[in-house]
Amino acid sequence: MTDKTTSVFLAAAVAMSVVFSACTRKAPVDYVNPYMGNISHLLVPTYPTVHLPYSMLRVYPERVDYTGDRLSGLPVAVVSHRGSSTFKIFPAVGRDQDIAATSYSYDNESVSPYLYSVFLDEENVEVRYAPASQAGIYELTFRDGGPKTIAVSAENGSLWQEESGIAGCYDIGNRTRIYLYAESSPAFSYAEAENDGKCFRMGFENGQDVILRYGISFISVEQAKRNLDRDIPGTDIDKVAKSGRKIWNSELSRIAVRGDSEADKRIFYTSFYRTCERMVCISEDGRYFSAFDGKIHDDGGVPFYTDDWAWDSYRAAHPLRTLTDPEREQDMMCSYVRMAEQTVEKWMPTFPEINGDSHRMNGNHAVAIILDGYRKGLDSIDIGQAYRSCYKAITEKSLLPWTRMPLTSLDRFYRDKGYFPALAPGEKETCMEVHPFERRQAVSVMLGNSYDCWCLSEMAKEAGVSENVEDIEKMTVSYRNVFNPWTGFFHPKDKEGRFIEPFDPRFSGGLGARDYFCENNAWIYRWDVPHNIADLVTLNGGREKFVAALDSLFSEPLGKGKYEFYSMLPDHTGNVGQFSMANEPCLHIPYLYNYAGAPWKTQKRIRSLIDQWFRDDLMGLPGDEDGGGMSAFVVFSVLGFYPVTPGMPVYNIGSPMFKNSKINLGNGKAFIIKAVGCSKKNKYIQSASLNGRPLEKPWFSHEDIANGGKLVLVMGPEANRQWGSLPGSEPPSAGYDHNKL
Repeated sequence: MTDKTTSVFLAAAVAMSVVFSACTRKAPVDYVNPYMGNISHLLVPTYPTVHLPYSMLRVYPERVDYTGDRLSGLPVAVVSHRGSSTFKIFPAVGRDQDIAATSYSYDNESVSPYLYSVFLDEENVEVRYAPASQAGIYELTFRDGGPKTIAVSAENGSLWQEESGIAGCYDIGNRTRIYLYAESSPAFSYAEAENDGKCFRMGFENGQDVILRYGISFISVEQAKRNLDRDIPGTDIDKVAKSGRKIWNSELSRIAVRGDSEADKRIFYTSFYRTCERMVCISEDGRYFSAFDGKIHDDGGVPFYTDDWAWDSYRAAHPLRTLTDPEREQDMMCSYVRMAEQTVEKWMPTFPEINGDSHRMNGNHAVAIILDGYRKGLDSIDIGQAYRSCYKAITEKSLLPWTRMPLTSLDRFYRDKGYFPALAPGEKETCMEVHPFERRQAVSVMLGNSYDCWCLSEMAKEAGVSENVEDIEKMTVSYRNVFNPWTGFFHPKDKEGRFIEPFDPRFSGGLGARDYFCENNAWIYRWDVPHNIADLVTLNGGREKFVAALDSLFSEPLGKGKYEFYSMLPDHTGNVGQFSMANEPCLHIPYLYNYAGAPWKTQKRIRSLIDQWFRDDLMGLPGDEDGGGMSAFVVFSVLGFYPVTPGMPVYNIGSPMFKNSKINLGNGKAFIIKAVGCSKKNKYIQSASLNGRPLEKPWFSHEDIANGGKLVLVMGPEANRQWGSLPGSEPPSAGYDHNKL
């Protein structure tokens, strides 16, 4: 072989290798495992949701739980995370078969974000499904052939024939309805409604293949048909799936990661996919129905979003989107302002869903969402209007959990005395407005309100408001009034101002600790002052005692057998000592070592928590994921940083799990994290630089990276206890000057 021939041969071999590599290289969506966490450790599992990012149409397999072997119909649309499907499809049913009792044995199920398939083995029917934003398509293959009947049900609605298809309407509460328009190919040979329209049956002469296309709408049947014609004009399910795959890859490619572990990539991209489930865009051709006033509005070219469990999502999901998709996050902030303006009271919503503000949980954390985005450059909203709505919600609405009402006697007591009064064990409730199950949650509502008031006072500065700000600022430190210096815990007080005794920080408060806290015990809420951690360090006696107290959190025994512990605190799972990885009030806690001169302990703890509780398997999440709230913590922590205090444009540094990460910031710029020598063993930061300059503190500001930046962390197997530990290197806390960051 001549030298020339050899050169040609080698060049061809290299070219073929490149082609082969390109063909086999995985795209981001290929790393998504929707089954991750589908079996719960104790409470609600994750759902393998099939949808496009932030889209109105969402479905998942209609079954009791993952281990069950029956599907109760094929889903059409869920309108709330964890909700049941509104309409359901039942293939291969008899003309007289009772739909209410029908379920299917299934096999060979496959779920990806953009395509679902399953084999109904007893009926011998192959099912494939692909979603668009406001329409979906089913392909049903009947292996037995012959005439077949397909039924559609609407348990809380009605169905009827319209034009060449069927239409439906389903009541989801609070003046809100979801509408359906569906067409089949081939056209059905007969159709009939029964049970007052709650069931609609269609017959087909040739039962080999049926394509069922449908659109949904919150406006009307006519709009549902327009949504179908726009999103899925043809009957090619593969084309719809291919489009969905492309959309997901575009969305997930906002963050690129490179490392040695395929499992870590699956955990990362699955978590990222879950953060894209909510909020959902419900604008339909420039219009949307708002449950906040029961009217149809023109969106003015700004899409309208809702369905946001703000008690969870403000902590990490919204801050993540501010980095990766700022335009969409800004539209969501604008949607919050619109929701408030559409209510009678003009209150900023606290738990907006498709059918209005359900006000679950506690707090008014939309103020944190808006302040955080605004301070990170998303400033096209009317901050004055946002402030007024947040002010009204925080000052006029009761803090009582799971309620939406004006101030009660307990709220007025709090305003007057500076603390929310609690009841002693066995003491009868005196305030009739208190939810009988959720109770007062006296300490946790105070802590949450202190943070919300800090956000509100900071928003007042941005809006140029000075009136009543002094009163709000007083409430930002009301947590001090229930801090017990003898125990180091936030301790409930009775109406006479006495600490309630006896008090056990593990078990006081009844079921879920709800008399005093929310779902978690006093050990968790000991750290719930995200806006003023410097003051929390001082209250605990300084840096060394604060670190020792944090250490004790992760080592304190349960105090009872697991059965008894979780019977009392069922949300408090994923335990490491008294720390609970499974609940959102805990997410910031591992980063608090950064505030007391021990950032190496944050690095150690973050790595161990991710390794212990987040895995690429059916039980890969420790507790309630809540549609992106906890997954955003995973995304941030795997990248190597976290927003401990939304509203404060600062990120705490942890321990990255990938050697190289790149976040596309949506403005043509990128933030790059390079972890030199990163591995399972090399988890400790030895030295750091940011944008080419040495970094000796365990945090950086949003301004440092807003227009692109590069964080380089040199990693090693043992802690460098000097890096980031000197006094003055702590992340900012309340009282900082935002303009001088």
